[in-house]
Amino acid sequence: MTNTKRLILILADQLSWQQPALQDASPNTDTLVFAEVAKEATYVRHNKHKIAFLFTAMRKFADQARSKGYSVCYFSIDQQVKTLLEAVQNTLSSQPTCDAVHVCEPGEYRLKHEMLTWSDKLALPCVIHEDRRFLCSHAEFKAWADSQKTLRMEYFYRGIRKRLGILMDDDKPEGGQWNYDADNRSGWRNKDAVPERIQFAPDKVTQTVIETVEEHFSHHPGDLSQFRYATDSAEARAHLEQFIQIFLPHFGQYQDALAEESTTLFHGLIGLYLNAGLLDPLEVCQRAETAYRANNVPLAAAEGFIRQIIGWREYVRGIYWYYMPGYASLNSWNANTPIPTWFWTANTQMRCLHKSIQQSLESGYAHHIQRLMVIGNFSLLAGLSVTEVCDWYLAMYVDAYEWVELPNTLGMALNADDGIMASKPYAASGKYIAKQGNHCQQCFYDPKLTTGPKACPYNSLYWRFIDRHLESLSKNPRMSLITGQWRKRAAEERDSITQWADQILERIESL
Repeated sequence: MTNTKRLILILADQLSWQQPALQDASPNTDTLVFAEVAKEATYVRHNKHKIAFLFTAMRKFADQARSKGYSVCYFSIDQQVKTLLEAVQNTLSSQPTCDAVHVCEPGEYRLKHEMLTWSDKLALPCVIHEDRRFLCSHAEFKAWADSQKTLRMEYFYRGIRKRLGILMDDDKPEGGQWNYDADNRSGWRNKDAVPERIQFAPDKVTQTVIETVEEHFSHHPGDLSQFRYATDSAEARAHLEQFIQIFLPHFGQYQDALAEESTTLFHGLIGLYLNAGLLDPLEVCQRAETAYRANNVPLAAAEGFIRQIIGWREYVRGIYWYYMPGYASLNSWNANTPIPTWFWTANTQMRCLHKSIQQSLESGYAHHIQRLMVIGNFSLLAGLSVTEVCDWYLAMYVDAYEWVELPNTLGMALNADDGIMASKPYAASGKYIAKQGNHCQQCFYDPKLTTGPKACPYNSLYWRFIDRHLESLSKNPRMSLITGQWRKRAAEERDSITQWADQILERIESL
């Protein structure tokens, strides 16, 4: 420990004492700075739930810091600090003896690019620490990516799982397989009761933040009367423990299901806690593995859950930093149609989209099939603007930061990244949605019909997408069966379907 006096900026998604900017911190010398900044809350119209969650969690973490003896400078939204840099400058004006500014690297290229200019603007060293809360460093991902012809998550996942020794039997995967995804695709037929989810009634700090958010961000989506998220690490661990004990045993079976009866089914709902630092990813995976080895959780469920964390989560972060800033401007299918206004109201007769968007607007949450195969699939088939859709996803979800949102939306859902992430588009007709759940039973549209007033829009839009990109898709071995089927259809039938799809897009606002 040295006598160096540091100003340590703590971002709202870095609320962990294990984050690197705090590793050598001392309450005897260092000042911690927290700031609720309007610019960071409004560059897209972030859901009120996300803002309330982060402001509350940040205030509670600041209280922890004070209890540890740290000097804390906290700027609330009412103090109208315009930028994070301004918060640092204001603190330095009252702490002129600080020798350096330290911060953990942010999760967005935009903000890191700004921070790289801070040393000159502050006339003081600004040290940006790599975020070691993740399980794969930038250098490790780059070394892997540079050695691959195609960057498929499955092979990245196997490597990191071997290194961490998770679900391994010596040097072999537990159970003899790396991936049990084929066992995790059951649709929802209302055969299992969904248990009550643990909820956290707003305490005094949370309620104060809710009132503040309603005052400052009234035009943002989100119904804060429904706010029940954990807002500190103790509550997040209680949420995790309930998930492991009660929900994880059924998680794998129903992770791809859609249900009228439940918005959350057996999903973990821990992404927001992982991404804000309230939970540690390795500890979460080890807890799931322990439950499996105690015979409390099926292997397919444990593996599927762990794959989402050490596989997908680490992989998409690697993709983001490996390809940015150019990644954000990719648009493989030249998709530029403005998103319909009902993306902000949920006022559509398409039941699956109505339910998925409604809960997204109200609570800031939707599970991965709703995001990928309902909202994302429609956006892909309709050719909606890649930029607008990505901004919508970033604004909408409590767990969304650009490092995780952009690859998942632009790369997976919209297949707009020239095939970097996926070997084929995640495009599907209404038949897939009907198979995975029961939304179609209450829908105005019929998934069995392709044209006509009652036909499910997904069906004709699917074939229109195939038709418009037939030459490109025909070169993809994983799409050859579908493109072959389309070519075999009579020209009159193809024309009828694509013309109907064109009419749907012309009246997209009234679907």
